[in-house]
Amino acid sequence: MESNAKNQTVSLIEYKDTYEHLLSGYHLPEEQQTFTSLPLQKIHNPEVSETSTHVLIMEGDRPVGYFALEDGEKARRYSDNPKARVLTSFSIDSNFQGRGMAKEGLKLLPSFVEAYIPDTDEIVLAVNKRNMAAIGLYLKTGFVDEDEVYEGRKGPQHVLHLYM
Repeated sequence: MESNAKNQTVSLIEYKDTYEHLLSGYHLPEEQQTFTSLPLQKIHNPEVSETSTHVLIMEGDRPVGYFALEDGEKARRYSDNPKARVLTSFSIDSNFQGRGMAKEGLKLLPSFVEAYIPDTDEIVLAVNKRNMAAIGLYLKTGFVDEDEVYEGRKGPQHVLHLYM
């Protein structure tokens, strides 16, 4: 299923196995892997709910980024809202960083959610307090900081909300 949410050549689509070979060469610098995981690691992680949605950020027909919209216990960790999903493992392949793909992809998130997960009315995420670039990106694209902190495995996390 491809979202009609498009901005120039950037679009969001739901992951399908046919894209697996294109993700096998996905690269992140080691310092970024401190904060996220590679797409195929997340997609094949048995701890991720089967009802979670895996999303690719596409430039034309190439996947340039990835994130998951998880539900269930993981979402409840950050929100009491039963209609919330948690955004996890957001990244842009290092070959495409610095070109605005992350910002464009996040701008498309509300219309993607409306089209493909319409019962969702909130996206929540936790971002490591040390990851200032990511915090700035999320705030610029509509996420709200309500001064909540979650003590994660890798240190304190800002909890940010995007309301639909």
